[in-house]
Amino acid sequence: MSTTTATPTTKERILDAAEEIMLQKSFHSVGLNEILSAVKVPKGSFYHYFQSKEHFGVELLKHYVADASNYKRKALLTSELSEDPAERLAAYFDLTIANMMGNSCQCSCLVAKLATEVATFSDDMRAVLAGGMREWRGFMEKLLIEGQEKGVFRKELNPQTTAIMMQDLWMGANQRMQVEKSVSSLRSAALFIRGYLTPGPAK
Repeated sequence: MSTTTATPTTKERILDAAEEIMLQKSFHSVGLNEILSAVKVPKGSFYHYFQSKEHFGVELLKHYVADASNYKRKALLTSELSEDPAERLAAYFDLTIANMMGNSCQCSCLVAKLATEVATFSDDMRAVLAGGMREWRGFMEKLLIEGQEKGVFRKELNPQTTAIMMQDLWMGANQRMQVEKSVSSLRSAALFIRGYLTPGPAK
């Protein structure tokens, strides 16, 4: 998922290749040789950058979270998609759903993909996952505050707890999408969230 335009380093190439492979499989089912074959680098290069597979997993998740955070921050907190926070959120949902449809409803988020698998395997990997999810909730919270200030989101909502609810609902819908091979759960979640945030008619 690397968003950099500079020529990637060998370490970045290894991490990018591993991300693509693990989105199709799982952390434990992917062997070192499969990753190195994809980027055509010797095994010594791997151990130059990573002390163990767990250390590699930590670096992989940090790499993914950094790229994903840049994307989410830009989409949710800048005016690139829209000046209106409500329209920005709707556009973010629409883009995500379109991406999932184009990917045959396979999970394209490494955090969601690996969360259950590695959370009990490595405290260090779990900490990176938790940090990424916490940062992304922070983006939602800032978006909610902006929307409340502009009158497009309900002012009585607590931004922090609402952001938690939104993340939980979206991740649950993502999991159901993978099981059913349909984006209907994401569409339902997006529709519910948008309706929940919208202020009622003035009295």
